[in-house]
Amino acid sequence: MPELARFYGIVIKMIFNDNGQHNKPHFHVYYGEYEASVGVDGELLAGSLPMKQLRLVQAWATIHEEELYQAWNSAVRGEAFGKIAPLQ
Repeated sequence: MPELARFYGIVIKMIFNDNGQHNKPHFHVYYGEYEASVGVDGELLAGSLPMKQLRLVQAWATIHEEELYQAWNSAVRGEAFGKIAPLQ
């Protein structure tokens, strides 16, 4: 599962060909013992995160929405995609 970004202890990854459970474009977030699937639009699809970290992830997704869609399109085709800048 390739890593897209890492900031403030939050790790964001995207899985190749991962449109079975959630057809909506999404990424996976890991923070300590928390795990969540978050839509590119910032919607929490599954799992949980502390509210502060969820808001950071949603802000990051808003800033990088176009890059996230590009990564999603590559991932569902099984193609490599690059990292996205972390939240500063």
